Amino acid sequence: MANVVNEGAEGRGTRTLRAEGALRAIAADQDSPERVRRVLEQALVFAGAAFVAVYAPGDGGELLCLVESVGVPRTLYGVRDSYPVAGRSPAAEAHRSGRPGWLGPRELAAHAHARRAPSGDFHLAALPVRGDGGGSLLAVSERPEGFDTDDRKCLELIAEAVAFPVPAVTAEGAELPPSAFSLAMDTGRVRVGDDILELFGLDPAEFDGRVETLLGLTVPEDLPALMSVVEADHMSIGDRELEFRVLRPAGPPKWLRLSGRMLPGGEGRPARLVGTVVDASKLRPDITDVARVQRLAAALATAVTVRDVGKAVVAALRRPLRADRIALAELESDRLVVTVLDPPEPESWPELWRTEWRTEWPDAPVRAMPTLAAALREGRARIWPAGTPLEPALADVGRGGIAVLPLPAGNRMAGICLLGWDTPHDFGPDERALLTASAGLAGQALMRARAFDAEHELVGMLQRQLLPRRLPRLPGAVAVARYLPSTAGLELGGDWYDVIPLPENHVALVIGDVQGHSAGAATLMGQMRTALRAYAVEGHPPDVVVSHANRLLTDMETDLFATCAYVDVDLEEGSAWCVRAGHLPPLLRHPDGGTEIAETEGGPPLGVVRQADFPMSPLRLRPGTVVVLTTDGLVESAGTDIDEGVDRLVRHLSASDPAHLGLVADSLLGNAPRSDDVALLLMRYDGMELRPLRESWTVWRVPQAVGHARRFTRRTLRSWGVTEGIDPVLLVVSELVTNALVHTDGQVRLDLTLVNDRMRVAVADASPRSPVKPTSIGWEATGGRGILLVEAVSTAWGTVPASGGKHVWAELAVRR
Repeated sequence: MANVVNEGAEGRGTRTLRAEGALRAIAADQDSPERVRRVLEQALVFAGAAFVAVYAPGDGGELLCLVESVGVPRTLYGVRDSYPVAGRSPAAEAHRSGRPGWLGPRELAAHAHARRAPSGDFHLAALPVRGDGGGSLLAVSERPEGFDTDDRKCLELIAEAVAFPVPAVTAEGAELPPSAFSLAMDTGRVRVGDDILELFGLDPAEFDGRVETLLGLTVPEDLPALMSVVEADHMSIGDRELEFRVLRPAGPPKWLRLSGRMLPGGEGRPARLVGTVVDASKLRPDITDVARVQRLAAALATAVTVRDVGKAVVAALRRPLRADRIALAELESDRLVVTVLDPPEPESWPELWRTEWRTEWPDAPVRAMPTLAAALREGRARIWPAGTPLEPALADVGRGGIAVLPLPAGNRMAGICLLGWDTPHDFGPDERALLTASAGLAGQALMRARAFDAEHELVGMLQRQLLPRRLPRLPGAVAVARYLPSTAGLELGGDWYDVIPLPENHVALVIGDVQGHSAGAATLMGQMRTALRAYAVEGHPPDVVVSHANRLLTDMETDLFATCAYVDVDLEEGSAWCVRAGHLPPLLRHPDGGTEIAETEGGPPLGVVRQADFPMSPLRLRPGTVVVLTTDGLVESAGTDIDEGVDRLVRHLSASDPAHLGLVADSLLGNAPRSDDVALLLMRYDGMELRPLRESWTVWRVPQAVGHARRFTRRTLRSWGVTEGIDPVLLVVSELVTNALVHTDGQVRLDLTLVNDRMRVAVADASPRSPVKPTSIGWEATGGRGILLVEAVSTAWGTVPASGGKHVWAELAVRR
């Protein structure tokens, strides 16, 4: 572990000597209800432990029960609440033999009774506790080298100092210490010490022994938190500590602190909650007992990103040390990348920092600051008092003193933490211990968070590649979409959305959700989005598109299923058809602000039943109507019913301003619980200012079919007022209709569309085979020139699939 160095100090004590001094100071306060916890906390400071716990024999002497623990949550290492005394666990063997055991990753992997954690990349120490009744001490180190010689000596000192009279806190019939209590979980009867009764303002002779009597004196706002402890018979051992207030006859309520642990019941004996209740106002407000180290360890255990780690370090150090500013920086190659600046206002930092490091994520080469470079090379925390000459980049950060903490992680440095004071600051031994312990914890957490950030960025990039990069521009409508991944974990989500332009001013709005959160779900999501788009572009009606996707997913032999909502909107007429496959129905916000859940029939989710019906439901859209499609992550969470979530979404949508659709989407997402992925798709239908002119003609297979088609075209153009460009249109109609009649079977249809002065001729047939433009034609050939003629007189031509057949189209310029 790194040593805190005060430049200019004469002589330095070893860790063992400093540990002895700290333990002697704690031993002088034998009556403290937190003595055991304070002793264990020294293992975090002086032995490099990430977790430490003490066990004592419970009722009957058959189990070693957890009495107290500090550091990272024990579930990360598979440490149990109790161990059989006769078992082969390291805790039991140390208790029976009276000898310490030191287990590395290899021994842990081979030790069946110790191998209960998801990872064996840590070292475990088990030492006997030679107190009344015995017991054992467990300690965990995450450092690759484990516990060195000094670490082991410190742990032995701590095991000796933690000895305590076990019967006083575990035996049901023994006399309780003044600040202790014992609650029977089956009857609610509680035995309390005289000091607790005095804190509650009760006379010992009049107390009825009911826990409800004590709860009745609690401030109502604090009662739920207290009830979660005294009624939770499943509560894990040693995990609960909370502060609450009790009412007093005069004056403000009094703050009390409860520390509790559950003792498992034996045969015929109920489980009991035992612990202490003390006056919180009498607890020492400073940091001499290193309690903040435990809080920092707990905060870092849940810190996921690099910024989370930085915020936890700031919360643990700046206020307790009364620092004026603190900076946390990652070490990347030879550069320091600043992650957190607190306070964040630029005015709080020196001018050099505002000019050179002017962004939220500034970086600077280590060689530019030799003082920091030296601290990183030595790997130890350093403190410079007021007046110490330093380079300009550091001197103005703390005129009253500067502390630099390298953040070690294994055999390398993860980063550095810089604290500065404006007024002269005297560093006491407790502050030095806090800095040293915090540096090791923060370094390990920073490395874990850096790996998480890198993986999270990879996950986000993959997710973005599976979703549309941008939405198309629509005639007579505006569409916006939002996607938010879940805030928990690194798993990929299966939510998706899509906006698919279709012929004749139609558009398909699609939203869906694949079951689960995994790479498999994300991959399936990409496949389903591609399949739906392909079926839609082929020209199938909505129910056929969804049916094809259902059969495809069923044939893929996957255990996953998907929900989907598909809305085909006719932007010319303001009508739509909706198909639902196990998904939420669309929401419609009308121009007058009224919002409703669209009444639509629904089918089963995709991939569940191969031969399923997916009925189509009509929707009518007036200009100004907003169509909203979303996944259940926006309206459902662990604590919110889906119906309540939908009702809340309807209210927010009704109160929104549809003129700014992007702001509407952002406001709706602002209320998302984010326990799941969220996909949101909005389209405002405005109506088309210029609607195309359309006419169709069914071409019968008769000898005069081409002539009928030409006459229909000429009559249509005359009714539309077209005066120029008629002959090229008639030529294109002749060639395309002839081509369809000669080379295909089945029905042939001629479609004419006029937009402004642009004429579109399309001939639909039942053959999926596209016409092929010849590369060369001999002078004696009697056919094959039709497509060449179409290409010559048209501005553009092409072919698109349509419901098993195709459309061959050409566009020409005309004048009305």
